[in-house]
Amino acid sequence: MIQVVVGAQWGDEGKGKLVDILAKTSHFTVRFHGGNNAGHTVVVKGKKYPFHLIPSGILNSNTKGVIANGTIIDPEVLIGEITNLEKEGIKLKNKLFISPRCHLIMPYHKALDEAYENARGKNKLGTTRRGIGPTFADKVSYNGIRIYELLDWKAFVEKFTFQAEIKNKILKLFGVEPINIQKELQTYKKYRIILEPYVKDTYLLLEKAIKEKKNILCEGAHGVMLDIDWSAYPFSTGSNVVAGAVNAGAGIPPSKIDEVWAVVKAYLSRVGGGPLPSELHDKTADMIREKGHEYGTTTGRPRRIGWLDLEAVKFTCNVTGATKIAITKLDILSGMSQIKICTGYYLKGKSPKGRSTFGRKISYSECGYNELAKLTPKYISFPGWKEDVQKVRRFKDLPKNCQKYLRFIESFLKIPIWLISTGAERNDYLLLH
Repeated sequence: MIQVVVGAQWGDEGKGKLVDILAKTSHFTVRFHGGNNAGHTVVVKGKKYPFHLIPSGILNSNTKGVIANGTIIDPEVLIGEITNLEKEGIKLKNKLFISPRCHLIMPYHKALDEAYENARGKNKLGTTRRGIGPTFADKVSYNGIRIYELLDWKAFVEKFTFQAEIKNKILKLFGVEPINIQKELQTYKKYRIILEPYVKDTYLLLEKAIKEKKNILCEGAHGVMLDIDWSAYPFSTGSNVVAGAVNAGAGIPPSKIDEVWAVVKAYLSRVGGGPLPSELHDKTADMIREKGHEYGTTTGRPRRIGWLDLEAVKFTCNVTGATKIAITKLDILSGMSQIKICTGYYLKGKSPKGRSTFGRKISYSECGYNELAKLTPKYISFPGWKEDVQKVRRFKDLPKNCQKYLRFIESFLKIPIWLISTGAERNDYLLLH
């Protein structure tokens, strides 16, 4: 069985918890795209384990973790994660494997990210300033540096020096302090020694696992609404988020994928700039944010909050080929008198006679960032429920209004809901099938 987990919204859907649950029966858990701008959190017996690069399924004792070639790596962040896990008694030798094809996030990438964002002024994109965009830009312009080069120290020194000298000229134009090349080389020499034991040809590792019919769980980061091609570009992440990215980012053929899980938060949140059609700017948003602890795992920034947008979710499920739905953070909606769902968009326009009209119905795929910022969402209202659902383990024991809310989501998407998360803890969930 090969399963893929993707976020069906703007990230922060709770993918880490689902991956942790599915990893119980997985031999391998694989990160196949993105960088440490992603953040997954797993809660075990009250203790939080934040992940940014290491696959979050690795907490299961029988599961091995793979950071595949589509992932870009900040060595400092990765080494920090390795160190923290080993302090918790989780030994990663022969348990974590890193592809030599992974590109590296360099100090000048983070400096450029900061410089570009500051230069945009009021038109900031809201990037995490982790150097993600500049690293992917270097990758596709043949200026990237991979772990492959890091292991060949002479090649690394030559490439790093060449790239840093070019980037320093750009940084000076922005009035940003240039990179100290010799100092950084000494730092990366230490990184090389620490990371080398984990480097392995992950393609051959996964190919062998497929032939042996091992269970492989591919762990997506971010959400499809941030995909570099399918988002409201340029309010995007730097990589492809859809399930098809598993082929490019890990070498797993699309024909081998058995199931695609779409993770859907029961409401909406996102970090960063860009249009968000169903966004709330009232006390309801404040209440959901505080109750749901909606602050970025990576950035710490307060997340923007909105009603569940099924027009967007339906598009992401279709484009990524979702076969199963997991609903997360259902417990946060308990206690609300009314809950809304966005089921479509209308774009205001002019009639042939020049009169303003309410607008024509428009699908997500027809929208760029201009349309998404101007459209009017269509909502359906549902009565809320007061009961706490955290300890519920059977669907029929959920409040009736809660059941109606979930059944509407399932009927609208025409994809079965298989799992519902009712709390932060590892075991706070119920299975429908």
